[in-house]
Amino acid sequence: MPGVSSDRRAWAAVAVVCAALFLLGLDFTVLNVAIPRLRAELGPTLAETQWIVDGYALALGGCVLAAGALGDRYGRRRAFLAGLALCGLASVAGATGDGAARLVAARCGMGLGAALFMPATLSTVVHVLREPAARRRAIGIWAAVAGVGAVFGPVAGGLLVERYGWQAAFWLNVPVITVIAAAALVVLPESRDPEARPLDRPGALLSCAGLLALVWGVIEAPGRGWNSAGVLAAFAVAAALLAAFVRRQLRCTAPMVPVRLLGGGPVWPATLSLALMSFAMFGAMFLLTLYLQQVRGLSAWQAGLRMVPLSVGLATGAILGPLLARQLGARVPSAGGLLLIAAGFVQLGRLAADFGDAPVLVFESLAGVGAGLLAPVATEVVMSAVPAGLAGVGSALNDATRQVGSTLGVAVLGSVLATALTDAAPGDPAAFTDAFVDGLTAAAVVGATVAVLAAALAWRRLPGRRPRPVLIPEPD
Repeated sequence: MPGVSSDRRAWAAVAVVCAALFLLGLDFTVLNVAIPRLRAELGPTLAETQWIVDGYALALGGCVLAAGALGDRYGRRRAFLAGLALCGLASVAGATGDGAARLVAARCGMGLGAALFMPATLSTVVHVLREPAARRRAIGIWAAVAGVGAVFGPVAGGLLVERYGWQAAFWLNVPVITVIAAAALVVLPESRDPEARPLDRPGALLSCAGLLALVWGVIEAPGRGWNSAGVLAAFAVAAALLAAFVRRQLRCTAPMVPVRLLGGGPVWPATLSLALMSFAMFGAMFLLTLYLQQVRGLSAWQAGLRMVPLSVGLATGAILGPLLARQLGARVPSAGGLLLIAAGFVQLGRLAADFGDAPVLVFESLAGVGAGLLAPVATEVVMSAVPAGLAGVGSALNDATRQVGSTLGVAVLGSVLATALTDAAPGDPAAFTDAFVDGLTAAAVVGATVAVLAAALAWRRLPGRRPRPVLIPEPD
C-alpha cells in the first residue's frame, strides 16, 4: 500500500480491526433480506420482526459506552477478542433458534459482543498510527468499511438465504470470526489507558434501560396506538432514565461520558450529525429491502444486488470527504453530504408514481455518496479532540451515537410504515401495495427532514476552512 506508514504490523492491525468492523456492519443488515422467508417459516409479527432486527443495534448502542470504558481500563485487545467470542456464540444460538424469542435473544447477544469489539477497532487505529496523515487515511478507510459492510449485508444475505435458508445469515459469522480472532492474536497489540478509572456501573444501567424503554415504545406504538397507556408510559420511563443518566454524568467523578468531551467544541455536533445520518440511512435500508421483496416481488438475491449502488456511493464519498475537508474544513463535506441524503429521500418519495428501479438507484447513489462524505470527516473531528488515553471512550461515543441513530431509524421509519399498513384491507394485495408505498413515501419525508436539519447543524457547528484542532488535555 504505497504512500502509507512503513510499519506493516500497524497496517496489519488496521486490516484486522476493519475486517471485524465489516462483519459488524454486515450483521446489522444481513438479516433484512431474510425477513420474508423467516416470517414465512416462523410467523413472527411485524413488531417481533422489528425486534429481531433492532435487538442487535439496541444492545450494541446501549452497551457500547460501557464497553469502551472497559476496553480502556482492562485492555482493548482483550475486549476485542471477548466481543468476537460472544458474537460467535450468539450467532450459533440464532442459527439453531426455532422461535422469535430465541432469535431476539441471539441478536441481542450478538449486539453485546459487537459492543465489546467495536470501540476497540477505532481506538486501535488511533493507537497504532501516530502520524497524522496516516491516521486520517486509516480513519477514512475505517468509516468506509463501516458503511460498506452494512450495505453488503443484503447482497451476502440474499445469496446465502436463497441457497441455504435464513439460518445462513447467522452461520456466516462463525468461520469469519474464527479467522479474524486468529489474526488478532498475532498482529493486534494490547493497549489501555494507564489512568483509567472505575466503570460507572449505575450510568451503564441507566443508559441501557433508558434506550430499551425508548425503542420499545417506538416499536410498539403502531400496534398499541401512539397515545396508549403502555406506549406513553414507556416514553415517560425512557425520558426519566435518560435524564438521570445525563445528571449522573454531570455529577459523577468517573463518568462514562466525560462532560468535557461534549462542551463547546465540535464533538457534540459531529456525533449528533453521525447519529442523524445513521437514523436516515439505516431506516431507509430496512424499508427498501422490505419494499423490493414484498411489493416488487424480488428474490432475496435480486433485492441484495439492487443495494450495490449504495455501497459504491459510500466508498466514493469516503474517498472524497477527507480530501474536501483538508481544503475546505469539515463543514462543507459534512453539510453537503447530508443535503445529498435529503435529495435522495426526495427521489425515494417518487415510488408512488414509479415502481421501477430508477428512484431506488437514484436514492442509493445520492444518499451513498452523501453518507460517505460525512462519516470519515465527522469521525476524524471526534477522534482529534480526544486524548490518546481516552481513545476507547471517544470511539465508543462515536459508535454509540451512530448505533442509537441506526436503531431509532429502523424503529421510527419502520413504525411509520407499520402505521400505514394498519389501514390496509386484509387479504387485498392491491390495498397492501398502496398502503406500503404510502408508508414509504411518508417515511421518505421524515428521512429528508432529518437530513436537512442535520445539515443545518453541521454547517453551523462544525469547523470551517483551516480548522484549529481542539485538543483536550489528558486527565491528571
